[in-house]
Amino acid sequence: MTDHKTLSDMAIDVLTTADGRAKTALSHRYAAQWRDARAAGTPPEIGLANPPLRPARPVRPELLSPRDVPRRRPGSPEGRIALLHAVAHIELNAVDLHWDIIARFADVKMPIGYYDDWVKAADEESKHFNLMCDCLESLGSHYGALPAHAGMWRAAEDTAQDHMGRLAVVPMVLEARGLDVTPGMIEIFRKAGDKNAVAALETIYGEEVAHVAYGSKWFHFLCGRHDLDPKEVFHTLVRRYFHSTLKPPFNEEKRAEAGLPPDFYWPLTQDDPDSAT
Repeated sequence: MTDHKTLSDMAIDVLTTADGRAKTALSHRYAAQWRDARAAGTPPEIGLANPPLRPARPVRPELLSPRDVPRRRPGSPEGRIALLHAVAHIELNAVDLHWDIIARFADVKMPIGYYDDWVKAADEESKHFNLMCDCLESLGSHYGALPAHAGMWRAAEDTAQDHMGRLAVVPMVLEARGLDVTPGMIEIFRKAGDKNAVAALETIYGEEVAHVAYGSKWFHFLCGRHDLDPKEVFHTLVRRYFHSTLKPPFNEEKRAEAGLPPDFYWPLTQDDPDSAT
């Protein structure tokens, strides 16, 4: 390896890089270093680090409260640009989320496969962000041209002290939601004849299943380590940290493929009956 950074050091470097294209280039570089070192049998140490509560962000886009982000009709060219911009913003946050889970919980002893999974996920999210940026630029726009959702990092802040909470809420709720809504987005761009956007979204859709599966796998691993019932713990943590009920319809086929059975998420479509007592 060209330098002797720990994996946690690499994560901090990505988290503290503000520009989206620069952040994802660094993410790709460190993922390749990790992959090459693992193949050679000499992976970097995981190390310990102190990640920032919030990752560095570019000056644009302006971040607004979710209720203040303008609604645009997806059937219009402007609406489709807004949709791509929103996905780009989600993917950039996902890059940081996957590096953050490596650094923030590095004190928890985990198998090396855990780090393989999240480095791979961060690498793929970096690709997804760049695919969305390319689509925006082909339509005469760019990431940062529109305001974006400021609530994306809230789940990370809320679960900064709770490893299992992070796994429950980020991959198993937020990323699983992507499996529900992406097919509809693909159809919007297919009807508009935008082959670039269709291809990019199909790539994202195909790879996000594994990211949800990583969350489910390591959540179940930790439940097993502590002799806990995964379904009960999942329901408790999502109700604690998600601040909303889950909204159907659900992509049950892809969720099952990712290790999320219906009895995990359907009960969360209703308020907790115990919370009113």
